[in-house]
Amino acid sequence: MVKSTLTEERALDCYLGGIDCSQVTFGEFAEQLGIDKMTARKIASAFGGGLFHARTCGCVTGALMALGLACGYCEEGNEAAKNAFLAKKAEFEKRFEEENGSCICKELLGYDVSTPDGLAHIMEENLFQKRCAPYAVSACEIAADLMNE
Repeated sequence: MVKSTLTEERALDCYLGGIDCSQVTFGEFAEQLGIDKMTARKIASAFGGGLFHARTCGCVTGALMALGLACGYCEEGNEAAKNAFLAKKAEFEKRFEEENGSCICKELLGYDVSTPDGLAHIMEENLFQKRCAPYAVSACEIAADLMNE
């Protein structure tokens, strides 16, 4: 059974230490899924801040990486496995959006993290702390639920 023990406080500590949202969420599951946390963080390092362009939330992409590692498909021609995984992916996105309002970084934060003005507003309003830590917890809880189904 896969579980998440991520708390908002631990997510925030990671953010304050320079670890991005995708690294937090994928790293949360790494050891349970057979890879070390540092490797997971390296794999996820390009996906924070919505690919650093305020696109799909890094909490989402990191959790989807973990879901893929746990439940993904890899064999050519295995349509059943592919369809089963894509159904889990769609369910993850649906649940995350229902809980948080969107899967898009720019919409979740209200500003574009990839622009100097947007980042300044995010920092001024402490949105990484106020919003991103809860999004990371939410993403991990949903992913864990789906991995255990």
